[in-house]
Amino acid sequence: MFRLPALVALTLAIAFAGGAWSASWMLTATSGFGAIRLGSWSAYPDLQTASADPFAKAHRAGDGRILLGRAEGLVFTARSDETGAALSGQCSYEISGSTPPSRFWTLRVAEAGGEPLDAPERVPVSLNSWTTLRNIDGTFRIRLSAAPQAGNWIWLDAPDTVSFVLTLIDTPTAASVSMVELDMPKIEKIGCRDA
Repeated sequence: MFRLPALVALTLAIAFAGGAWSASWMLTATSGFGAIRLGSWSAYPDLQTASADPFAKAHRAGDGRILLGRAEGLVFTARSDETGAALSGQCSYEISGSTPPSRFWTLRVAEAGGEPLDAPERVPVSLNSWTTLRNIDGTFRIRLSAAPQAGNWIWLDAPDTVSFVLTLIDTPTAASVSMVELDMPKIEKIGCRDA
């Protein structure tokens, strides 16, 4: 007598729980569709535009952050080095090359969730286009490690995986249709500390 209503209730519970879980997973797994990948770096140029997909809009609403519009700039994130290995807070890296044209850029390290690292006082946790030392040809080399380094250095010491965030401000790159031809900085692992 109660078999049919029990099966209907079980089916509805599974459907609602599965739908809620899959939507939650999708919102934490990606910032939406339409990502561009340039080596280790990825960006979502349409994230703040009216043409953003529904997942990107929901992610943006739930994130609570003010994002750059397409005309304002572009945020690239790297979660792996040139070999495809995940970036670890227990390793040292070198970022070298040049950035796409922009009026100003910043480079910082973030935890897996996107938050800045908790760093000790008086250590550099980011660099920008005004403070970075460059070679004669305009390229740069930035070391990221727990130990201080000569030249351009960003402090990096975290127990888990990290990501590198490169923000280009006021760049023609954001409106370009040929972003796949841009030169992005290369990320090379120098070494890792023993756990």
